[in-house]
Amino acid sequence: MARKSAATLFLLLAIFLSAKLCRAADSHTFKAENGKFTLDGKPFQVISGEMHYARIPRAYWRARFKMAKAMGLNTITTYVFWNEHEAQPGVYDFTGNNDVAEFIREAQQEGLYVILRPGPYACAEWEFGGFPAWLLKDHSTVVRSSDPKFMVPAQRWLVRLGQELAPLQIGNGGPIILVQVENEYGSFDKDHAYMEQIHHALVDASFTKAQLYTADGPEQLPDGSLPELPAAINFGPGESQKGFETLKKLRPDGPFMNSEYWDGWFDHWGAKHASTNAAKQNADLDWTLRQGYSISLYMFHGGTSFGWMNGANSNGKNYEPDVTSYDYDSPLDESGRPTPKYFLFRNTIANVTGVTPPPVPPVAPAMTLPAFTLTQSTSLWSNLPTPTHSEQPLSMEDLDQAYGYILYRTTLSGPVSGDLVLDQLHDYARVYLDGKLAGTLDRRLNQSSLPLSSTSQKARLDILVENTGRVNFTKVIRGERKGITRQVILAGKPVTGWDIYALPMQTPESYAYSKKSCTGPCFYRATFAVDKAADTFLDTSAFSKGEVWLNGRALGRVWSIGPQKTLYIPGPWLKSGENEVVVFDLDGAPGRSLQGLNRPILNAEIRK
Repeated sequence: MARKSAATLFLLLAIFLSAKLCRAADSHTFKAENGKFTLDGKPFQVISGEMHYARIPRAYWRARFKMAKAMGLNTITTYVFWNEHEAQPGVYDFTGNNDVAEFIREAQQEGLYVILRPGPYACAEWEFGGFPAWLLKDHSTVVRSSDPKFMVPAQRWLVRLGQELAPLQIGNGGPIILVQVENEYGSFDKDHAYMEQIHHALVDASFTKAQLYTADGPEQLPDGSLPELPAAINFGPGESQKGFETLKKLRPDGPFMNSEYWDGWFDHWGAKHASTNAAKQNADLDWTLRQGYSISLYMFHGGTSFGWMNGANSNGKNYEPDVTSYDYDSPLDESGRPTPKYFLFRNTIANVTGVTPPPVPPVAPAMTLPAFTLTQSTSLWSNLPTPTHSEQPLSMEDLDQAYGYILYRTTLSGPVSGDLVLDQLHDYARVYLDGKLAGTLDRRLNQSSLPLSSTSQKARLDILVENTGRVNFTKVIRGERKGITRQVILAGKPVTGWDIYALPMQTPESYAYSKKSCTGPCFYRATFAVDKAADTFLDTSAFSKGEVWLNGRALGRVWSIGPQKTLYIPGPWLKSGENEVVVFDLDGAPGRSLQGLNRPILNAEIRK
């Protein structure tokens, strides 16, 4: 028995030592030293491009990595979006398209290193900058600060993320070479104690086997950086030389990295589609690489903010919600197809580095779909859930709701006439009196009141509000609760006694549809068949404002004001055979149709 125990112990020790030696053999070092980045002690120039796992169908991750390699990139940069993984406090999801560890493993398998941007704040034109909406349920919480009501869940989240991704750092044999601490904090505030807390939270989450760093605009670097960490800088076309001059004055010992070079731009609803100067960007890329500086192109491939996940901009007075497409005028377009900019950058990288990249992989053409009519429908009013009663309006967050719509209903004692005021509307409202549309209010247009008149002794007032996307930048984020966030006033008097319906619209395919006609806020359903699945672009021109679902998956938003008039359907999300599409439209009418185009419409004429 003793001999067997000794043999077993010896075997276990041998396995342990073997595993340890294997890990040691696979591990590498990546550091900032002697004014440069070094990989295993040798100078390394980072040539990276950003793309986000959540904006790309999982089935296409590897294809995008191959495209990156073929453009000459040696690294991929990605944010991590907290709200994708912890939609409810303490409940985590790293499955399917949220499997960020698999995304990083596939990058390594394709010969790419990874720059990880775990936040917890991301920005990225992503809903609420990546923060989960439940952070705002306690109205006293100050997000992105040292407030324990924010910091405790943020630290808990980073520790959980570390369980997934810390093993993939380069010191553990993985591809992660750089890990960013927070994100452009100097453009938000200058609380260095907060930044130190985030720094130590990442260390506590075991992000210690890659190089930590901060990133800010050149002028904002003193406010957002930490003295013990390398500092990278973010800027756009024409700012390369000036940006690096500023960095050298502030950090003369280096290393020198442009961690976001904005090689495109994003679109707002009701504004023109962004079209940027590729030649100017290419000149900056050429100059930066020839200096030996590192760079990450933002974006290499933008992809799509599927579902409800677009963000918005605001300076505290305006409100500019982003469209669903995140094409970004980047080298790979929204559907992963190389653009002229891709080949321009590819040639420049090859010329400067002297390295011939792999051939550009072929991409299957997108397909068209014949027009089909949505013949089944059901009214929103017929599918209301059980309401919550409250004397004052409650926000979505108060009801544990993150996205979609929310309905406020009350009975007015009349007659009454005067201005209806929605105090701090977030973001878009349709007002109905006894079921008839009385008017529309749009935060984007700085609208918060409309005249309302009723001669009835009792009139039903319905206010249907859409979350059009939480602001992802500036301190406005701290007040981004959705719905009617203060009070309702009619003819100078507060309106109380509300039935409030949470409408997250998570499973509209489960509603009871019929062939009866439906007008106003309605859901429409149809099926269409495909013989062989391929990418296509769903033409939404026939609809006004709402959302589209494909086979139960939220694709994105519809808004007739433009500039986006198609929604990208990835081929892997289609089934060979019958597929189901559902459209919600605030201005619904029977007989409307959809079709699939083989190219997107992202620059349609703007309507007011």
